[in-house]
Amino acid sequence: MEPRERIILALDVSEYEDAVDIVRRFKGHIDIFKIGSELFTSVGPRVIKEIHLMGKKVFLDLKFHDIPNTVAKSALAAAKLGVFMFNVHTLGGYQMMKHTAETLSGFSLEKNVDRPRLIGVTILTSINQNALRDELGVTVRMNTQVKHLASLAHRAGLDGVVASPEDGAMIRSRFGKGFLIVTPGIRPSWAAMDDQKRALTPRKAVQQGADYLVIGRAITSQSDPIGALMRIQEELVDL
Repeated sequence: MEPRERIILALDVSEYEDAVDIVRRFKGHIDIFKIGSELFTSVGPRVIKEIHLMGKKVFLDLKFHDIPNTVAKSALAAAKLGVFMFNVHTLGGYQMMKHTAETLSGFSLEKNVDRPRLIGVTILTSINQNALRDELGVTVRMNTQVKHLASLAHRAGLDGVVASPEDGAMIRSRFGKGFLIVTPGIRPSWAAMDDQKRALTPRKAVQQGADYLVIGRAITSQSDPIGALMRIQEELVDL
């Protein structure tokens, strides 16, 4: 996979014009753009349509987490928008994920359209071992919990997971090359950590097994954002 294909640029803004401006500036260097809850709640699906008009792909990062029927219907809505990839929370459980995957497959076969990549969020990269135990009441080790949730996602028919770059090697060794690993928490050595607790550099994350790297502020907050992106892509050239 080429470096430009690996990097998903996060549109961490709330205004339509700001998001479109970012895409226009980076579209020559990036193939996939992430739309999260802030932007989608602010402006809705029209920003997805505009990105598609520019010939780019969308990762819709809304982390659906509800009863199986509600999440499956949300998945259909995402599929109808033509997004490349979207996610659900694995903590919604096996039945929720299985029903969603089956609903998506049925829709894609019926309409003869590509099925969006469906991935499951394991544990947020802002959560560390202490927070997992003291705030969420999960007493097993972090990697044990992530492995368990990734196993549920794999068994339910999801295409992959969103996981910390630190968990990449463990997931890759367990589920093989066909299971996608999408990693936030990417921080080049020259960028601030911000609110990430479990992060790695882009090169190290790919070496650990990541397929896609979700990067936002580490690029867009730099004085030379395009230059920052180029530096990251250069790290990934020979991987």
